[in-house]
Amino acid sequence: MFGVVNAAGEGALLNPIQVAPHTYFVQGLPEIGSAQNQNFISNAGFVITPKGVVVVDALGSPVLAQKLIAEIRKKTVQKIVAVVVTHYHADHIYGLQEFKKIGAKIYAQNQGINYLASETAKQRLIASRVDFAPWVNAATRLVSADVWIDQSQLLNIGGVEFKITRVGPAHAPEDLMIYVPSEGVLFAGDLVFRGRIPFVANADSRGWLSALEEIERINPKIVIPGHGNYSNHPIEDIAFTRGYLRYLRQSMAQAAINLDPFDEAYQAADWSEYDGMPLFRAANRMNAYNVYLSIQAE
Repeated sequence: MFGVVNAAGEGALLNPIQVAPHTYFVQGLPEIGSAQNQNFISNAGFVITPKGVVVVDALGSPVLAQKLIAEIRKKTVQKIVAVVVTHYHADHIYGLQEFKKIGAKIYAQNQGINYLASETAKQRLIASRVDFAPWVNAATRLVSADVWIDQSQLLNIGGVEFKITRVGPAHAPEDLMIYVPSEGVLFAGDLVFRGRIPFVANADSRGWLSALEEIERINPKIVIPGHGNYSNHPIEDIAFTRGYLRYLRQSMAQAAINLDPFDEAYQAADWSEYDGMPLFRAANRMNAYNVYLSIQAE
């Protein structure tokens, strides 16, 4: 019998939830990353095959990755052979070095090369060493992929197929999603958020909406999002992320096109559907402003 998420755990407590016969995930907290929660704010998952374990995303600090590795070892004697990175945002990648230490091969979309070389990535790590100390510190480093994916790819581990689809730019330029047909499970990364306001930042909102259509075409039984509980009603649960993105675009479009002041457009919008959700006050205004700017650039 598959498990049910216990959302009331401490930030450093990882509780793998079984969602399919050989697939598990751990659910990050609906919070801003902090030293108190060890930057455990995103999800990660793993699939056990006859020839090794494939992990999706590496969590937001090395200590969390160590704990995930320990939890995986409780489930199987198989080695961890691969890690697929859905995108190069800090809360998904700061644990990568721990998987490198144990010999796992890292796969990521090739636009991640640009991120790793960017001043943004360097400055974010510098800030994280302060904000998330001691869990992210001077020993924490940015880790490149062993295999850079430039188009959709089929990975076969132990007879289990992993269909890796390139969908960026969407939430990030380097988005990937990973579908495991034998399990009926899609790892959607941050293309799907559940139970909290999405993080839009410098996303391509039009590309993101197109990526959600791609998920519907795949029609998986289970979707594991980048944030929030897993979904066994994907079409219904994708609707939240889609509705939020559409409303951001709808509420900002006219002001962006007319070059009207952002503050006026933001005040005029009705945010009542989203106000009160986790991270609304932390993220919503920034999300709206970034969409306002991106529409001007379209």
